[in-house]
Amino acid sequence: MLTDITAGTTRHRRTSRHPHDDAPDTSAAFARMADLGEGPERDVLCELLVEAWLPMAHRIARRYRNKGESTEDLEQVAAMGLVKAINHYRPERGPFECYAVPTITGELRRHFRDRMWDVHVPRRVQDLRNKVRSARRELMERPGSPEPGIGAIAARTGLTEEEVLDGLKAIESYSALSLDAELSPPGVDGHSLFDALGAPDTAYDLITDREAAKPGLRHLPERERTILYLRFFEGMTQARIAEQFGISQMHVSRLIHHSCERVREEADQEYGAADGVPAA
Repeated sequence: MLTDITAGTTRHRRTSRHPHDDAPDTSAAFARMADLGEGPERDVLCELLVEAWLPMAHRIARRYRNKGESTEDLEQVAAMGLVKAINHYRPERGPFECYAVPTITGELRRHFRDRMWDVHVPRRVQDLRNKVRSARRELMERPGSPEPGIGAIAARTGLTEEEVLDGLKAIESYSALSLDAELSPPGVDGHSLFDALGAPDTAYDLITDREAAKPGLRHLPERERTILYLRFFEGMTQARIAEQFGISQMHVSRLIHHSCERVREEADQEYGAADGVPAA
């Protein structure tokens, strides 16, 4: 039965002309498929229909080949749309081509809308982008027409000025700039976008630690505070500190160790109390 259907399709393609050369007459196959339930026979028939109509799906996909996506990926998306059209088509709806073309086209447009944006924006804003872009193009059709303002675009589209601004921002979100993009005019040596990015300031990481250490430092004896200051802020060696205070270097090392332990314990107690954790 399947052989007879596909053979009839081939004969029709040789003797009849359709709106497109890649639009075979598969009405008999679709009529047979409509009477089948889920099962192997229906699956095989679906595969044959996909094979017959795949050239048309690829032709539709190639319309979008200059929009930044590879032809292979577009053809795959179009094939998915074709499978969806075959599975949902009913012969009483009219010629299959009239049903399949919008289905495949919609799948391709959905692919660009949902997958091709470098920065994800809500679908509502994507729709605003399309309206604003079309209005700008229409307003600039005449040679020498100036760049339309927000008010002119709003009047053309019936959108509010705030919606127009959202649409203009979305236009910039479709494709992101490379960090190597030049910020200076062409031909002028300057800086890239990467050069304009800020760098982390490591000094901010010390603010919390310094504030946490202050209470413990205040409670240390004056000699221990001075030793810590000379060691960590003045960069003096333990040997020089020992010479200045007339004590051994080993004693200076013990004083630094115990002082740091006391400051650390008091800081832990302060943070534990602030977080509602009882001190040990």
